[in-house]
Amino acid sequence: MDYELSFLKALFFTIIVETLCLVILVKFIFVKQKTISIGVLLLTGIICSFATLPYLWFILPLFIKTKILYKVFSELFAIIVESLIIVGFTKLKIQYSILISIICNLLSYSLGLLLINLDFLTI
Repeated sequence: MDYELSFLKALFFTIIVETLCLVILVKFIFVKQKTISIGVLLLTGIICSFATLPYLWFILPLFIKTKILYKVFSELFAIIVESLIIVGFTKLKIQYSILISIICNLLSYSLGLLLINLDFLTI
């Protein structure tokens, strides 16, 4: 039960951080895309997290036992899948989608590590 609760905390945290990052990057920084609604961006961010995090927590550990290999593969998997979802929902160029996905994932991973080390987020 602890693992599942930790997953739910991580999912909630990831949705908030990565979706907010996605909105800021698309609306204000990289593309400054005014035609993509906030609703579409919010939905895109939520779907990205739901499409990747369960696999990374429950499926991938069954196949990859080495910690470093798991981290590398999981981040690559998340970036690829989320980039494709971003392209599908927003119609942005693939280059922008990959860059946005990399930044969103780096931010949520880094903030998660920081908060865990500061005991704000126990996962």
